[in-house]
Amino acid sequence: MTGILTVYLVKKAMAEDILVEIESLTVRFTLNGLKITAVDDVQLSIYRNEIVCLIGESGSGKSILGMALIKLLPSQTEIEGKVLFNGIDLIKLNEREINKIRGREIAWIPQAQSSSLNPTMRVGFQVGEPLETHCGIDRISAIRFIIKLFNYLDIHPPLKRAMEYPYQYSGGMRQRALVAMGLSTEPKLIIADEPTKGIDLIRRKQVKDLLEKAREKSSILVITHDLKLSSTLADRVAVMYCGKILEVSEAKSFFHDPLHPYSKALLSSIPSRGLRPIKGKPPNVMNPPHGCRFHPRCDSAQKICSSEDPPFKNINGSSVRCWLYE
Repeated sequence: MTGILTVYLVKKAMAEDILVEIESLTVRFTLNGLKITAVDDVQLSIYRNEIVCLIGESGSGKSILGMALIKLLPSQTEIEGKVLFNGIDLIKLNEREINKIRGREIAWIPQAQSSSLNPTMRVGFQVGEPLETHCGIDRISAIRFIIKLFNYLDIHPPLKRAMEYPYQYSGGMRQRALVAMGLSTEPKLIIADEPTKGIDLIRRKQVKDLLEKAREKSSILVITHDLKLSSTLADRVAVMYCGKILEVSEAKSFFHDPLHPYSKALLSSIPSRGLRPIKGKPPNVMNPPHGCRFHPRCDSAQKICSSEDPPFKNINGSSVRCWLYE
């Protein structure tokens, strides 16, 4: 009886520690009369004060998943499933309700730095706008806070740069300004889409350090191609391929001994692991393979892999979608 009670208490504590619970999330677009499933039956939890890195090849649906969580996709997009944030299903909220959460409780750091800043507004005012809008901080106090962030992120000289326009910034500076904007309100959840894209190694470390510090008050979902960043930043890693999550593992075990054949191939393709490209081409999301999405490129594929999609299976605290473990 004591053992059953212990298991119950552990599960209850873990459930209470979950900030975001994504259940059966599916995202579809209509293109030229065809239904395209860009995100397919995604299950993923994000715990409080945790950093999850979402990795995978281009076109796997990572950014669409991130935007779907806070309904930043076009209104005609079909979204099914649940995104529970502090127990509230974000998918069911209307635009007015979600706007109260976006920017204050959930921050989005986009990767398209060239189009994400208003070219007619001074950068400091834009970065400080969430503080004024959502936190009731006056403009002078907001600018003072932003100057501190700019100074940390080497946007120098910070006061002068705060008064400049986006066209006066390099691409890397604009990206760092977007990171500063996302962190400014100390939200409960930060979704960062390629936050180190176009940034040199030194400043990439500064962004990484800033995200680690933000973890003290926020949970963070980092969408990235940067496996080296993931290996040093993530608590857990989620691997996405052709719209599906194939593996979710603790970062340490993932980079030491990944479970899914795609995960193994992905790690083997980086220079420090031998620079062995994954054979074949990524699948067409408009006409994905039957069964396991990765089977046409997989050295371990079995007959069942081409006909049936494997279920998610728990393996020693990790989750993997692969027939090898059935």
